[in-house]
Amino acid sequence: MRVGLLTREYPPDVYGGAGVHVEFLARELASLVDLEVHCWGEGRGVGVVRHRSWAALDTANDALRTFSVDLAMAAAVEGRELVHSHTWYANLAGHLGKMLHGIPHVMTAHSLEPLRPWKAEQLGGGYALSGWAERTAIEAADAVIAVSGAMRDDILACYPALDPARVHVVHNGIDTTLYRPDHGTDVLDRIGLDRGRPYILFVGRITRQKGVPHLLRAARDIDPAAQVVLCAGAPDTPEIDREFRDLFAELSRVREHVHWIPQMLPRPEVIQLLTHAAAFVCPSVYEPLGIVNLEAMACGTPVVASRVGGIPEVVEDGRTGVLVSPGDDFEADLARALDSVLGDPEAARRMGEAGRKRAVDEFGWDAVARRTVGLYEKVLKRDPKPE
Repeated sequence: MRVGLLTREYPPDVYGGAGVHVEFLARELASLVDLEVHCWGEGRGVGVVRHRSWAALDTANDALRTFSVDLAMAAAVEGRELVHSHTWYANLAGHLGKMLHGIPHVMTAHSLEPLRPWKAEQLGGGYALSGWAERTAIEAADAVIAVSGAMRDDILACYPALDPARVHVVHNGIDTTLYRPDHGTDVLDRIGLDRGRPYILFVGRITRQKGVPHLLRAARDIDPAAQVVLCAGAPDTPEIDREFRDLFAELSRVREHVHWIPQMLPRPEVIQLLTHAAAFVCPSVYEPLGIVNLEAMACGTPVVASRVGGIPEVVEDGRTGVLVSPGDDFEADLARALDSVLGDPEAARRMGEAGRKRAVDEFGWDAVARRTVGLYEKVLKRDPKPE
């Protein structure tokens, strides 16, 4: 089976959960199908074709630049039997490839444009274009993969014209041989963390979706003995970047031991930080699944997270972490939840152990890949190519 996997992010350019998903899915798919990855970037490697936006659009809206990459991808997947796209950045390429080459299109929905209105800050009028691309692709796709049951519900609510029989749940996965406790301390020492004090940890992009401002305000009220570590970079817009910096400065004035790491750290360093954290915190306002929570669990760390989207399908409230419902008291509730974990190290240890076990038992990438290939086979049988 010749499959074209279409994505914006691919190593070494991975900055979000969708990129992590594609990286590990591709690794497992490569042993099951004839796989060719099409992604953004320069150059070509074994099994990987990189595409850049047209130079004439270098100063144009990001959505138009995306569409130029999609056109190049659609042309380049000739000879593939099926295309599988990830995120709106590649969905239009999958749709055009389907029409141009007469092959099925499977798409994985990692998030939905109608549920991310803040993207208008980043894309301006391009947000209307990104929404159009997603709608066009999703309503015509031969199969749509939702990364959680909650995501499936959102897809059908946002796109009621879509046949529910074409929407399939395949959860994100985690490599628990890679994401596992690392008890070294060199990274902690280099950053300057006090090993005698517990710390809470956030890892993610500076974007409305991730709810970082809520955390920065909540952190004012948690145990003053705790350290706050923010691995936060890649701001969506200058405005969001300024808001983050202002809130970080305010927090730093009212409490000590606040650490901001603005660059995206190498994975081994993140794993060590996850391992030693008293709690990993995910204050997202929208999260189809939240793969970073799985990463924390795999490192044996309890998770304090928003009760939104697919997070409750990963984090078991009271067993592998604590869930906090969004609402008017969200920030106060978030602070109380963090304090509850910080204040009971033995309960935190049990939650961390349960989280590691759950990640190993239920979220392996090998199983995700097998389920994905099974869906490819069903789609190809339903839409056989002519002799």
